Amino acid sequence: MTKDSLSMIWDYLVFLIFVIATTSVAVYSRYSGPKEKTKADFVFATGSVSMAAMMLSIARGTLGVRSFLGYPSELFYRGSTMWETLYGMILAYPIVCFVFVPLYFSLGITSVYQYLDMRFKSRLVRCLASGTYIVRQLLNQGVTVFTPCVALNTVIGIPYWASIMGITLVSIIFTILGGLKAAIHADVMQGLTMIIVSMAIIIQGCVEVGGFGTVYEVSKERGRLDFFNFDMNPSVRVTTTSALIGQLFMSVSIFGCQQNFVQRYCSMDSQRKVTKTLMCNIPVITVLFSLSWVVGMVIFTVYADCDPLTTGYIKKFDEILPFFVEDRFNYLPGILGLFMASLFNGALSLNVSNLNSLATVTWEDFLSHVSCFRGLKDGQQLWVIKCIGIVYGCIIMGISFGVGLLSGVIESSMLVTSATSGPLLGVFILAMLIPCCNWKGAATGMIVGHAVTLWITFGGLTVDKPAAKILPLSVSGCNNESFSDHIIMPSHPWPTTPVLIEWDAKNDTDLYESDIIVNSTTGPTDVLSQLYSVTYMYYSFIGCFITVFLGWTVSYLVGSTDADLYDEHLLHPVARRISQWLPGAPRRYADKTQTPDANANNKTVPTVSHTVEKANTPTSSEVQLNTVYRTKL
Repeated sequence: MTKDSLSMIWDYLVFLIFVIATTSVAVYSRYSGPKEKTKADFVFATGSVSMAAMMLSIARGTLGVRSFLGYPSELFYRGSTMWETLYGMILAYPIVCFVFVPLYFSLGITSVYQYLDMRFKSRLVRCLASGTYIVRQLLNQGVTVFTPCVALNTVIGIPYWASIMGITLVSIIFTILGGLKAAIHADVMQGLTMIIVSMAIIIQGCVEVGGFGTVYEVSKERGRLDFFNFDMNPSVRVTTTSALIGQLFMSVSIFGCQQNFVQRYCSMDSQRKVTKTLMCNIPVITVLFSLSWVVGMVIFTVYADCDPLTTGYIKKFDEILPFFVEDRFNYLPGILGLFMASLFNGALSLNVSNLNSLATVTWEDFLSHVSCFRGLKDGQQLWVIKCIGIVYGCIIMGISFGVGLLSGVIESSMLVTSATSGPLLGVFILAMLIPCCNWKGAATGMIVGHAVTLWITFGGLTVDKPAAKILPLSVSGCNNESFSDHIIMPSHPWPTTPVLIEWDAKNDTDLYESDIIVNSTTGPTDVLSQLYSVTYMYYSFIGCFITVFLGWTVSYLVGSTDADLYDEHLLHPVARRISQWLPGAPRRYADKTQTPDANANNKTVPTVSHTVEKANTPTSSEVQLNTVYRTKL
């Protein structure tokens, strides 16, 4: 699939220039505008980022590199069902705006997991949540860094080690120089580049096939646009139902409970601006998300009768987009280099953002409580956070090399990422919406939720699941002019004995032929295997349900003590009102809220801006300290 070395000179040059230009963003951020003198400047960008930049940064953090490279190939070979995960993403935004953001914004917290410590008075719950986030992000970033390296190695011949080390090195430079502000600027630059490249691909393909009308008709006729599949079989890879439910829980967990997103919310000037940014981001995320699928439609229409995978020009589904750029844009020197640079920088910008968040969480939730780090000045804390970011950059680099050496790690790490979202969301729901929940219930629910979802996840790797359906492909229109002359032909360019692919009876199989065979396997029959066969789209829902149910039940059964009292403003206002209407003894609350780290680091942290009154709190003579009591649910 590679071009000859001489024709790649412009691509190498453009790639190098674009990477250098992106790196200069960190240098520009360092020496222009307000300087980062404190930890807050580094973590929250000192409120100096525009609303438009923040919207694009949040959108980029949501979609990632896989959307740019993976969704076109998903539509080409499996259809549009995965596009319906957009429903869950859109529904998640108002939930985060009106449930999570109001509680976070007024507390003056640096790590989102500080909130759990304030609510449950428990370091255990806080460390469980922050540890979940750290492990999930490390695995996810290892995959994210490795993903573009496959295309870089396949198309322009950059070795895996060079790509991985290059992304890591530039990420560390950003972390040292720029902080969140540099990460957001990198997201903006990267987001705009991907939009430009996507539009160029769409225009090129539409011109070649005769307009977008042809693209739509061919995609629909060949079964690529199949929506509203409400099959309730939980073992099916993705349906409309699983896409909506699974992605909703996953997105609320990511947008509402993940440090790198909450960090952006708290960097804005006001809660109203946060709400406006998130709600205005709905059309932005819809357009950007759908853009990748339109790219897939265009590429499929161009290759509808001559599939590069079937003919041996590519070896993996995800290579279809780089192949199209290499094949159809050969008349524009350097365009392939620009495309590869956008992939490189996509992994780079996400890595920078997550290094910032990982370092902040590690400092606030773990190291700041170690005796040797107590009493550090704010500037010293800033440098410790930057050093932590460097260490995490090296760890992610090592994980990326591991992803390249071990088969199946990419899929496994994605499954673990999905499995950890549910318990993390569940513990925040317990904290915000369940007044009677205490640290015992929260810790129990989260531990059991993790155990069950990870058990199902790894159990699923031990059973033979029904193969994911690959839609019919065709090579009936292949000829010597199907691909560019610059593309190196495989040793056997055309299949000699086409084999029909498995296809639903409702579709016309006579139109399509392919040499890709999908083995038909019957579903598991025993109960345990059926549980293991549940699609990963439901893992977040399962983990969240178990965490909330057990957390609520255990908390009510064991009761609470005076040590479990908390400030009523740590509950969502709606939950407080509903609690007042329920029968039972009035709920008791603590006097005030203070972040648990305020004394440890000799710093003043804003608390809730208005005073809190006790609700029928008994005197010390009426209720002794640590007496177990039960109130309303």
